[in-house]
Amino acid sequence: MKIADLYIRVSTDEQADKGYSQRDQEERLNKYCEINSIKVRKVIFEDHSAKTFIRPQWTKLLIDLRKQRGNSDLVLFTKWDRFSRNAGDAYQMISTLRKLGVEPQGVEQPLDLSIPENKMMLAFYLAAPEVENDRRALNVFNGMRRAKKEGRYMGTAPLGYVNKITEAGKKYIAPREDEANILKWVFEELASGRLNTEQVWKLARGKGLSRGSKNNFWVAIRNPLYSGKIFIPKHKDEESRFVQGQHEPLISEALFYDVQDVLNGRKKIQRTKLIVDDTLPLRGFLICPKCGRMLTGSASKGCKQKYYHYYHCNSLCGVRYNAKRVNDDIVREIRKYVSPLPELQLYKEVIVSVFKAKTRLQRNDVQQLNSQLNEANKRLSKARDLLLAGDIEADDYRTIKSESEEKINRLEVQLTASVMDTTNLEPLWDKAISNLSQLDILYAQGTVIQKRKIISSMFPENLTFDGFQYRTNRINEAINLIYLIDRKLEVKKNGTNPNISDLSQEVTPQGLEPWTY
Repeated sequence: MKIADLYIRVSTDEQADKGYSQRDQEERLNKYCEINSIKVRKVIFEDHSAKTFIRPQWTKLLIDLRKQRGNSDLVLFTKWDRFSRNAGDAYQMISTLRKLGVEPQGVEQPLDLSIPENKMMLAFYLAAPEVENDRRALNVFNGMRRAKKEGRYMGTAPLGYVNKITEAGKKYIAPREDEANILKWVFEELASGRLNTEQVWKLARGKGLSRGSKNNFWVAIRNPLYSGKIFIPKHKDEESRFVQGQHEPLISEALFYDVQDVLNGRKKIQRTKLIVDDTLPLRGFLICPKCGRMLTGSASKGCKQKYYHYYHCNSLCGVRYNAKRVNDDIVREIRKYVSPLPELQLYKEVIVSVFKAKTRLQRNDVQQLNSQLNEANKRLSKARDLLLAGDIEADDYRTIKSESEEKINRLEVQLTASVMDTTNLEPLWDKAISNLSQLDILYAQGTVIQKRKIISSMFPENLTFDGFQYRTNRINEAINLIYLIDRKLEVKKNGTNPNISDLSQEVTPQGLEPWTY
């Protein structure tokens, strides 16, 4: 007598009125086993989709069949779509079961797989449910895309919103008052630039924004949905775009794009200016050579009611320097990196030449895009003239207009993203080399704000002063490269190579052996 395991599967979206109920399947399978004198070893109930074989109960059955080989001869199910809805996976699983000595069989679609012709029927039984699944998935996809085009948000409501259903059964999202008010504050605070994103997130959590992680917060402040827009992703020939949503926006579009500019670094925020004494321009840039803390500055009143300024450390290390001496030394330090104007003119010509060579292809692309844009505009203008003259029909003109406008929009987007003409860089370079040639003078004669800008741009990682000289971990890359090039050129100007190993080794030097021609 053959022994069988009964496999009964019904997914959550399948209804009992289609004949897929577990009790109905169990009854049919037991009746089949009774008629054909087959002993039932176990009954497996599965509530999972058949798109793959990654199913909890099926996995347990497969493990059992591998551990206890020979205890079962058949795996019975009502129809082949109960077994699988993926033809490729089904063939692999049939092969696996056969290696274990088990034969799968659909009692209402019986097939003797030892007969080659029956494999054609098996292919049909397996392909039909897969096609049905694919068609259903495509219909769902198209329906969801159509809903998005109409401005409806699909899925679980994002942070600040809640899912709701109208009396007519239509689903939509509405603001969740507690979270919505906090998110409005978040966008306004980010746009102001007073605090960074990390600080705003922590304050928002303190206000009660507990739902979602830090990553969800980052996704939220980048999501245009809060300004009333729905994103339609690219699909086939359709380009990605935004449409006006049906939901209530939390913020205005202007505020949303202001926040994006701040996050991307495109918007400069007017922050509170640091008030610094003119006699202490280096306060906040000097590091204590002993304890590594930042030096501060202050003034002490002398015996003649005169004030003397010092840079000093607030710790117990006792570091203290006269401010006038430190300020004079920094001018000499800056002078080390000043290059003559003719040399800087040469650097400028080399850099501009290399830049133009590297962007030549991009400039050619811009010219081609401009040419194509002009042709598209001329074609549209010519079609308009032909329509007015009665030489073409209105339908033909609408077709030409639609094609031309789409092409023009794409070309304008590509032009915006392309590299701009480099001629505008010439005045910037002239101003830059002029400033580099007189950095020490600009510093000595500049205001305290100008002095601090020069120091922060030249020494991005601050300075350490030990009472005699300055040290820093990093100098501005452009200034450092010019300085290094100058030092290497000085060796060549002297006409001497300091490394004797670089000299030619072909000529025998005069020494112990007699020298001959």
